[in-house]
Amino acid sequence: MNTRPTPRELPDTRTRPVRTAYAAVTANQQEISRAEADYQRFRTAYLEVARHEPGHEVALAMIGADMDRAHARLQALMGLPRLPFTHEPSTVVRREALRYTEENS
Repeated sequence: MNTRPTPRELPDTRTRPVRTAYAAVTANQQEISRAEADYQRFRTAYLEVARHEPGHEVALAMIGADMDRAHARLQALMGLPRLPFTHEPSTVVRREALRYTEENS
């Protein structure tokens, strides 16, 4: 006696993995875009403070820490490894801001 189900008796599972994968990719893209927006917002705020109030070290340190955290999250979402020898993004942005103020002074 044959106990195997016929193709008509099997549930249609061909579309479910595709839909699930698509939903996961879409959610991941939304997370990455949110993380990118957070990083850009912190970067803009850091540059604004560094250009207009370069002596405000507490604000620079706080925004810089948030920016570094946002950058690390963005890298993690993209699957990039955190390399031990890279500079923190806030350090690089600070150098850019100082160079900008020196050039425009």
